Amino acid sequence: MDRRELLKMIAVLTGGAVIGGEVFLSGCKTGAKADAGFTARNIALLDEIGETIIPATATPGAKAAKVGEFMKVMVTDCYTQEQQDAFMKGINTLDDASKKTNNKSFMDCTPEERHTFLVSLEKEAKEFDKTVAEKDKPLKEEFAAKKRPYDFVQSPRHYYTMMKQLTLLGFFSSKTGMTETLRHSPVPGKYDGAFPYAKGDKAWAE
Repeated sequence: MDRRELLKMIAVLTGGAVIGGEVFLSGCKTGAKADAGFTARNIALLDEIGETIIPATATPGAKAAKVGEFMKVMVTDCYTQEQQDAFMKGINTLDDASKKTNNKSFMDCTPEERHTFLVSLEKEAKEFDKTVAEKDKPLKEEFAAKKRPYDFVQSPRHYYTMMKQLTLLGFFSSKTGMTETLRHSPVPGKYDGAFPYAKGDKAWAE
């Protein structure tokens, strides 16, 4: 699975274009501030959020792929200033919402409490993102007509949507995700459209 296909998959799973996706593909930087203000505590929290989204089972979870560090790099290098600000504010907002819901920070919650909390947060995020998509519709149409990428200029999505997008992108583009969760062949052979597949087999990384 190449990066562009991965971005398309994540867009389907999260209901919209991956913020910073085109910048990620091109290897360029947005010109936003070089240090978005991440702390070690922020990265640890993002690791746990990622682990709740992709938990370790028979294969490693998101924390093993260091998705917190990946989010730091992506937000710093691939997000606009407005998108950066929304993401960083969202870190505190998420923890405050956890305290209101569970009477404790996200880090202090049990895995079950974390899961239930993020499920409810995703419902909130979907409603928020619908409003944003409607607001951005004219801009999206304008950029589509010019055949230019829209994700670079779109308004920030709900902070949880951005966190989920980056968790999926960070995990499935990592060595851990590609070699221990997906099937990986370091020297691919010829294309075989009729290769046998059994239900439950891992998908191919390439």
